[in-house]
Amino acid sequence: MNVVNFGSLNLDHVYAVDHFCRAGETIHTAGYTQNAGGKGLNQSIAVARSGQALCHAGMLGAGGEPLAQLLEGCGVDLRYLGRTETPQGHAIIQVQPDGQNCIFLYGGSNQAVTPEDIDAVLSHFAPGDYLLMQNELSNFTYLLRAAVGRGLRVVLNASPISGEVLAADLTGVDWLVVNEIECAAIAGCSTAEEGYAALRARYPRLGILLTLGSEGSVSWKDGVEIRQCAYPVQAVDTTGAGDTFLGALAGYLSTLPPGLPSFEEVKRGIVYGTVAASFTCESFSADALLSMTKETFRRRLEEYAEMCRLPDIRLSSASAC
Repeated sequence: MNVVNFGSLNLDHVYAVDHFCRAGETIHTAGYTQNAGGKGLNQSIAVARSGQALCHAGMLGAGGEPLAQLLEGCGVDLRYLGRTETPQGHAIIQVQPDGQNCIFLYGGSNQAVTPEDIDAVLSHFAPGDYLLMQNELSNFTYLLRAAVGRGLRVVLNASPISGEVLAADLTGVDWLVVNEIECAAIAGCSTAEEGYAALRARYPRLGILLTLGSEGSVSWKDGVEIRQCAYPVQAVDTTGAGDTFLGALAGYLSTLPPGLPSFEEVKRGIVYGTVAASFTCESFSADALLSMTKETFRRRLEEYAEMCRLPDIRLSSASAC
């Protein structure tokens, strides 16, 4: 099955801070870096580094050429990436010493995607192919309904939260990947636990992957729940960890035969996502993920399998992660 990521590309301006800046406060920063980022870029790199072929669609803006070069260097197919003179999307990211982050996002070129652009790209893909999407592009609802209407297997990271996301009908979505705040908001509940239960009841065919930070993740698909601990790392920056998780999971699922994956296959995909995300937390931007090789991934996978007592988890021959 083919994989297309209709996703954002951002230049990340990252500031190391003692604490997140409060209203009316001016603070000094301990450091600054400019990195490649955006949910779409992180996810595409994760899929590519897991050894799967994919196309990245979206819109490259003025000043964004280094982002395209980075993706091409990772083996990502850019034949469906549009171009515009609108400034490249970017993010202002505050990172605390514990690795937690706070992000301000400017859409720029990512908000220049039109319904016509979406139709042109999706016309090249068939039912059963995988679409990765987030809410950092314009025309979110149009893309979602067009993909579902074409029979694509949609893996949705419903972030950042907006009125359009909250109003979205998730019928036909294959997997929804959310953190605790997003889960509660989408379900209209006060807690992630309530939201997780509400979404399961509202969309019984929806796969839900709820990421819990250092506590790991919990997922629900076809009446089966999987709880997975996180791989323990000293977090430097958690930016992109969820994106990497999603990309590695979707990359693995896309290698499976048509039809519903088994419990064991879903669990393997979640384990792959967990281990891949651990690399992302160890450095700023995509640097740590880019350094991940098949051998370093295999070693970490074996360590994780032993730690979680998962003797049946091995590096699949389909994955070159």
